[in-house]
Amino acid sequence: MSKLRVAVIGSGQVARTSHINHYKSLPDVEVSAVCDVNQNAAKMAADEFQIPSWYADAGTMLEEIRPDAVSICVPNKFHCDMTCLCLEHGCHVLCEKPPAITEEEAEKMRDTARRCGKILTFGFHFRHAEKIAFLKRKIEAGEMGTLYAGDVTWLRRRGIPGWGNFTNLEMQGGGPLIDIGAHMLDLAAWLLDYPEVSYICASSSDLIGKQGGTGFMGSWDGARFGVEDGLFGFIQFSNGGSLHVRTSFAVNIADKEERNVRLYGSKRGISVFPLGIYGDEDGQQVNAVYPFDETKDWHYDCIRNFVESCMGRADILVTPDQAVYVQKLITGLYRSAGTGRPVIYGNGNL
Repeated sequence: MSKLRVAVIGSGQVARTSHINHYKSLPDVEVSAVCDVNQNAAKMAADEFQIPSWYADAGTMLEEIRPDAVSICVPNKFHCDMTCLCLEHGCHVLCEKPPAITEEEAEKMRDTARRCGKILTFGFHFRHAEKIAFLKRKIEAGEMGTLYAGDVTWLRRRGIPGWGNFTNLEMQGGGPLIDIGAHMLDLAAWLLDYPEVSYICASSSDLIGKQGGTGFMGSWDGARFGVEDGLFGFIQFSNGGSLHVRTSFAVNIADKEERNVRLYGSKRGISVFPLGIYGDEDGQQVNAVYPFDETKDWHYDCIRNFVESCMGRADILVTPDQAVYVQKLITGLYRSAGTGRPVIYGNGNL
């Protein structure tokens, strides 16, 4: 294979700033087509990035262009159908996060990739940071001891997106949990090595979102706000460990934004943003800070890993099984918040 022929389905912000531009920067890639149900948007993207073909129908594009690989950059509602369509047409697929809206959809995507013998991965780009690999090595070497508790946080004070479908429940499947919280859940699950879940409980709110207003990501219409503005949950693992979850588009806190993954071990604890490891040596409390470059574009590393994997030169970092696990956590948190009852798991179901 001289060059990997890639097509992109969806021509919105994430396609333009995190997929097409990075594909175009790689010498082994040819971006052959872009597709969007809004044909004007597809044509504009093709003109902007000098892509030879543009389409309004994904099936037609796949039949005529026959790309080797496809990026899926459409609303969450269409992730499953578009991914399975591309896999069935013999394409490797990079689907933006979250994997889907439900765990059943994520499982269908995984199973279709297996049956078709194609690579399937997802846009959990934070996983591609060098510091995450660094932490994973230290955890696997036993330097943290037993990781017994943690918390994942992505809170925005007033960060409801004023564009797109972010407040549309049917299109997105949820609000901050499925959008930004999914990234932090993915990091925690990776570092904890996907422990079996005992139960999940959560509560959510929409009181601020339904008021409408303006924040640092634009204005939103309270009458059309259909998702949670905050979700707060607790995950109990079968091994005795636990994880607190806090995520919001709008919550009354002091800072504009809080984002972190913290894990607590019997020997040391860790903080991801910024990276720190905390413990004691010779009776003295010690904090170690590591100056990793926080300005790197991890979207690029995600795209590069996908391309290298498609060309047989690397293993994919984010696997379908891992994505299904994260999707099940999201589903469990939403289910508990919606019913007001814990979601109980057993017999290794999660």
